[in-house]
Amino acid sequence: MNQVLYIEDEKEIGEWVSKDLTDRGYQVIWLTSGEDIDTYISKSDIVILDVMLPGLDGFSIGRRIKKEHSDLPILMLSARTSVEDKIEGLDFADDYLTKPFHPEELVARIEVLLRRFHKQDEKIELQHLIIHTKDGRVVNHESDVEILLTGKQYHLFQFFIKHLNQILTKEQIYEGVWGERYIDGDKTLMVHIRYLREKIEKNPANPTIIETIRGIGYRVKL
Repeated sequence: MNQVLYIEDEKEIGEWVSKDLTDRGYQVIWLTSGEDIDTYISKSDIVILDVMLPGLDGFSIGRRIKKEHSDLPILMLSARTSVEDKIEGLDFADDYLTKPFHPEELVARIEVLLRRFHKQDEKIELQHLIIHTKDGRVVNHESDVEILLTGKQYHLFQFFIKHLNQILTKEQIYEGVWGERYIDGDKTLMVHIRYLREKIEKNPANPTIIETIRGIGYRVKL
């Protein structure tokens, strides 16, 4: 069952779309703003995102999602029909549907995106770890226990997995995970790597998964 993360603040439309998609066999998480998306994003197969939202608008939320989850399809919904709005939406989103729309068209577009972005569950074996690429789960195969990572730990480790065997500078990692420019002397990255090592390394004091490349940055090597 595919999980749809649906962000829409208009109650009537939100209830209608959620019920229609649920009746068609989708699992729908409906939010009225982008505040709690981090709770559900890693388990979602597609994001349906309205443009006009309280707080951060849909364009800002969509760009952030795409930056952190480039392989997650985003379908924008909007009553704004100007060419400029569509161009802005399609700068990061994978499709743009204007309101009002027919439910059959919405479902057709969802299915197209799911087929395009369908991910097979591949397993990467990394020493005592098995990483499931489809949902990002990390399992210690010696104890058969899943290692639970916090949001930033998860994104940090996934960034390393996407760049296996590459030596990454602190600047590349920080900009890739935090989306901001790295400031020399900032300890944030070092602290998060230390906490991540405590969860995934057999001996965090002598790490063999996340290698420190002196004077440059870090590397995760198969």
